[in-house]
Amino acid sequence: MEISIKDFGKLSETIIQEYTLTNRQGVSLSAITYGAAVTSIQTPDKNGLFQNILLGYTDLNEYANYRPYYGATIGRVAGRIDKGSFTLEGTPYKLETNDKTNHSHGGINGLDTKIWTVETVSSEDEAQLIFTYTSPHHENGYPGNLTVQVTYTLNESNEWKINYQATTDKTTLFNPTNHVYFNLSGEPTKGINQHELTLTSSHFAELRADSIPTGKLLPVNGTPFDFRTTDTVNKGFESDYPQNKLVSGYDHPFILEHLANKPEAILSDRASGRQVQMVTDRDAVVIYAVNTLDGRHTDEGSLQEHFAGITLEAQNLPNAINQAGFGNVILHPNETFHSETTYRFDTML
Repeated sequence: MEISIKDFGKLSETIIQEYTLTNRQGVSLSAITYGAAVTSIQTPDKNGLFQNILLGYTDLNEYANYRPYYGATIGRVAGRIDKGSFTLEGTPYKLETNDKTNHSHGGINGLDTKIWTVETVSSEDEAQLIFTYTSPHHENGYPGNLTVQVTYTLNESNEWKINYQATTDKTTLFNPTNHVYFNLSGEPTKGINQHELTLTSSHFAELRADSIPTGKLLPVNGTPFDFRTTDTVNKGFESDYPQNKLVSGYDHPFILEHLANKPEAILSDRASGRQVQMVTDRDAVVIYAVNTLDGRHTDEGSLQEHFAGITLEAQNLPNAINQAGFGNVILHPNETFHSETTYRFDTML
């Protein structure tokens, strides 16, 4: 396995570096020390053409100034927290509100804005980038000094594994995810309208008008949220179903059913022949189909429009700290948080 390093830009006099892992098939993964963000995954299409299947930038300033979360590590808590408020062990906490009246994706200065340290490990069959950041007590309003380690592994099976570990010295919240936007065509201008999705999910979280979950888990049966059988993702983009109209498509958590020997999600593009399979130990996956880009933001000179990419954000449910039955996002000082999500890249014949 090959590891290469180059300077990606400078932020506050700190050089941001980009690391690239490449296996013997030519599949590669690149990530930068800013936000531990994955900037590129190069995979072949059915004709052997290698292209970047992620939305991203070649200019560091775009990541820092526009903050689209492209490929970034999200936290401390992914998704929204209602009014930025919660109570933990009898103590009320108030977080920054950066999504109107709510807290989103860790706050104004979430993990996606931090400069991470990185170590590299390489063997014959895999290579790793081990990113580390310590979030100080009360950063963005969260209690506890939280040390986070995120390991990206690329192996010779064309798998990208994300391993999260975290410890804290004071009870806190932790629910990370990675925010890569996939476009398996390799050409963002083509959009993902004809991408096909399969999910092991029979329920999704209903959202309020401000995108906070209502607490209801709705059955997917008979709705555009039913991907138990493979279907194109565009069925919800112009749907009259109220939950689709609310966000102009999808920005919803799907409850995952962990079935033996079956990936939780499969995203495919028949035109290019590319496919990605996701396996995770998380409770949910947030499917967000880039409903807000306006074409002004570019990737290597290409305009990025609505529905240019789609996320498979493996995480526990948003606002879980305030919603009974939504799972655990509390981390105690005597615990180590562990989670792993794997994306496997294939080519359909």
